[in-house]
Amino acid sequence: MSNETAVQSPERGPDAGAGSGQSDLTREAALPGVPAPAVHPPSPAPGREPAAEPAAGPAPREHRHDIDLMRLICSVAVMLGHVGGVFIAAVGRQEANGPGAYWTGHVVEALNPFAVPMYFAIAGWAVLVGAPPRDSRRMWRRIVRNSVPLFVWTALYLLWGRAWGTNDGPVSRLAVEALFGSVRPAYHLWFMYAYIPLIAALAFVVLVRAGKRPWGLGAVLLVLASAPSLMGDLERWTGWDLPRFGWGFGVYQVAYALGGAMLFALPAGALGRLAGRRWVWAVPMALTMAGVLWYHTRVHYVIPNAHLLVAVMTGCVLLMVARVRVPDRWIPSLSKLAGAALGAYMVHVMVISAIVEPLVSADVPGAVAGPLFVVLLAATVVVSFGASLLWGRLGLRRYLG
Repeated sequence: MSNETAVQSPERGPDAGAGSGQSDLTREAALPGVPAPAVHPPSPAPGREPAAEPAAGPAPREHRHDIDLMRLICSVAVMLGHVGGVFIAAVGRQEANGPGAYWTGHVVEALNPFAVPMYFAIAGWAVLVGAPPRDSRRMWRRIVRNSVPLFVWTALYLLWGRAWGTNDGPVSRLAVEALFGSVRPAYHLWFMYAYIPLIAALAFVVLVRAGKRPWGLGAVLLVLASAPSLMGDLERWTGWDLPRFGWGFGVYQVAYALGGAMLFALPAGALGRLAGRRWVWAVPMALTMAGVLWYHTRVHYVIPNAHLLVAVMTGCVLLMVARVRVPDRWIPSLSKLAGAALGAYMVHVMVISAIVEPLVSADVPGAVAGPLFVVLLAATVVVSFGASLLWGRLGLRRYLG
């Protein structure tokens, strides 16, 4: 869930031509249809080499507003799924306990499985294409920028659980387990335990290909790879009850990251006629959503992120949004909300437990369940993003996301 959505370019130097002794005539913009007058440079003084031409400045930095839009869509989609999950949990996942809540929850949960895989796709684009790290120091800053909110919110959710009586153990033990990758303080934090190692691994590859020697990143990746077996051995040798080590990523997360890097990097018009007919992707997307609804209600709830239905849905959503032109009047608001998306993601489970869970019950009628869901989702989105925007104004973004 990184905030990098700009194509990386070298730092911009002084403007070419400024203060270089060129005449004002050479810096005048030519009028439309009128050729610019020819200007001949002065001959070099005898015995002197001609001065080198000033280097042209780097290309302007491109900001991908379509990826800002995608991050915002994913953040709201995650909230949609988690609010829907409250309806399903209210009936104990059994239709007989309350058909209205059961089907409302499952219908909306079928709409959002693309959200988390899309976060991995955006991460792959950011590290490999959009803003590849130029040295280890910059990558470590990116890792810290994502790790600090994870640890802060872990502590906040532990305190929240203690206040609400929802922790299933002592805070001290849960805190230690969280350092090793437990998601017991809040289930949605699991994403960060995979996201951070994944961007570290992708950055390691980028830096090695660039001729760098990222020893620190390599050492961290070695520890992450070997820690599960080492902790298992230590537990057998000592008899201690050690926490499960949850830092790491799977093949499917790498696949989403690599696929996202490739598809997000496609130039506009790369898909030919389909590039101007984004609605075409809505057809297979709707079919996959129907497939997810069938899977959730007839096979298994929740569908794995690595499932083919989820992969196809993610690809369809990506191709519908990638390179879409965002109207200029929307850009300031979109940029502000996209910057608050990580914080909103972090806090929204707390909002759901405070606002949504007390208002959802198994006996809610079917005619009421749908409108109730819409109201509760809107409240969750508004409160979560409002809180994130507030602490952004207070200068707490680096701590709270």
